[in-house]
Amino acid sequence: MARSMDISPAKSVAFQIRRAHLAFDRLLTMRLNRHGIKSGFWHYLRALWIEEGLTQKRLSQITHVTEVTTVSLLNDMTHRGLIQRERDTADRRQVFVSLTPKGRALKKRLLPYASELNKIAIRGIPKEDVELCLAVFSKMASNLEAEFKEAENLK
Repeated sequence: MARSMDISPAKSVAFQIRRAHLAFDRLLTMRLNRHGIKSGFWHYLRALWIEEGLTQKRLSQITHVTEVTTVSLLNDMTHRGLIQRERDTADRRQVFVSLTPKGRALKKRLLPYASELNKIAIRGIPKEDVELCLAVFSKMASNLEAEFKEAENLK
């Protein structure tokens, strides 16, 4: 039992994924700062560039961020003129989020960063290895999400 707890960072999946995530985040933040955009906005902008008119609740689900944090970030994005929010006339509890022209215009300038950082990350790695890695990470995420749901249901 003690041996399994002696895992070195070099052999720890969680450590290596976190290390890669932090590197992605640092480079992305550096690029977004050039445009005065907070890194916390990135995932919301990406989701809204794909589909506008999402509810705040759905944005929280897509970005895997708590609703409280989502509301806070959306308040800041509204203040900066990137999004607008509108209450559903039939169900006043629902708030729909759409991009403003300013938020929509950022797509052309910012989205290339995603492609650029992915190219940097996979430099020197064979295509088949990248495809396998994506499949493995996807399965890992599914396994962990299922475990989380099960733990939540036991509360």
